[in-house]
Amino acid sequence: MSNPWIAIGALALVSLLVPLGMMGLSSLLRPSVPEQGKRKTYESGEVPTGSTNLRFNIQYYMVALLFVVFDIETVLIFPWTVIYSDSVSQVGLAHALGPMLLFVGILVVALVWAWRNGVVKWTLSPDTKRRTRNEQ
Repeated sequence: MSNPWIAIGALALVSLLVPLGMMGLSSLLRPSVPEQGKRKTYESGEVPTGSTNLRFNIQYYMVALLFVVFDIETVLIFPWTVIYSDSVSQVGLAHALGPMLLFVGILVVALVWAWRNGVVKWTLSPDTKRRTRNEQ
């Protein structure tokens, strides 16, 4: 009878040795071309132009976070739907359906909160507002 911790230790050892070995091998095989441009902030050697103080609309990040939350919801609901019929026969309808209804309910409350606070409402940029005023 083998110990399961041996397999876990071997997996951990391999997961450390493979990336470290690849980095070591690539450092030996890659060409070394020392150049001042490579030591700058941007590694590509391109001279940066413009200011780094750009204003981004926070709406993009909020929509991205909402997408991640509801994408994870889909990933969690899919396996549940696969085993739903088996779990109903084993534990009953209330115990199989209840936790998922609670989970989806919490997400619906979060979506309503985000909707009411304007998280998913797109705002017009100042240029677009100016153009629409000039067209009227």
